[in-house]
Amino acid sequence: MARKVNVHEAKTHFSALLDRVLAGEEIIIARAGRPVARLTALPQSSAEARVPGSRAGKMKMARDFDEPLPDDLFLDDGT
Repeated sequence: MARKVNVHEAKTHFSALLDRVLAGEEIIIARAGRPVARLTALPQSSAEARVPGSRAGKMKMARDFDEPLPDDLFLDDGT
């Protein structure tokens, strides 16, 4: 069953409400006694954690990648 709190209480105790949501509780935020929003936890991401350097040796870069671009690539106004 969801717990109902008013806007003032939600603002005052937001961190504590987030802890309750992370523990599995659903919070209904009400204004003047009328429900206006539901605070629920997002599903945990299934993406793997990024590991720096994990693509090492799997990418190739052209030897001239940092050479100046050809002049004919620019517009007449220099941009």
